[in-house]
Amino acid sequence: MSERWPGDEHEESDVLEVEDDRLEEEEHVHELPLEEEPLISGDEEEGGDTPVPGGATQQHAGGELDIPDDVDVIEGMPEGGRRNIAIVASRFNGEITNRLLESALAELDKLGVRREAIVVMPVPGAFELPLAAMALAKTRRYAAVIALGCVIRGETPHFDYVASEAASGLQLAALETGVPVAFGVLTVEAVEQAEARIEKGAEAVRTALEMADAFAQLRASASTR
Repeated sequence: MSERWPGDEHEESDVLEVEDDRLEEEEHVHELPLEEEPLISGDEEEGGDTPVPGGATQQHAGGELDIPDDVDVIEGMPEGGRRNIAIVASRFNGEITNRLLESALAELDKLGVRREAIVVMPVPGAFELPLAAMALAKTRRYAAVIALGCVIRGETPHFDYVASEAASGLQLAALETGVPVAFGVLTVEAVEQAEARIEKGAEAVRTALEMADAFAQLRASASTR
């Protein structure tokens, strides 16, 4: 016969109560519905889903802008003509920025911009792009400025600061000078994502020329009124 000390009865009942509570918690856990995995699609044309960090997807609405026929429209076209174009390109992540530059130059050739009408200004990194773009725009020699660069996320917050300052600085250059500045800077999580977006160089060219043409039409319209 085992020896039992006063108070053992309470300890034993406490243990049983704890075990009962644990069993109830385990049963409750098994009853919880399983969470569904987020659907992540690959990069698609405009109108598809674009993956974003965290497993979510960002939706892009398709369709064209529908403008009524009874209003005047000033709409630029991505045409080169006799326009002078400046490109400011980051040397950092040169493996990617070289290909962005190649993409941009090929698109300028395709759209009829003469090579002698193009100037390329290299800078150390993406952080220096806004200052160079501002300086080029202030000369008034160029119909548009195209900024090319690549910022890849690392293990520190450096990425966020550089990407944010590059974007806001390039916008400021355009706002202060009135010269279109096209954003051809890749902000990605890994090199593989950058390699899949090299056509951003050509896209920036089309944006720059479209805005330059729209501004030319605006000036012509204002001068005849």
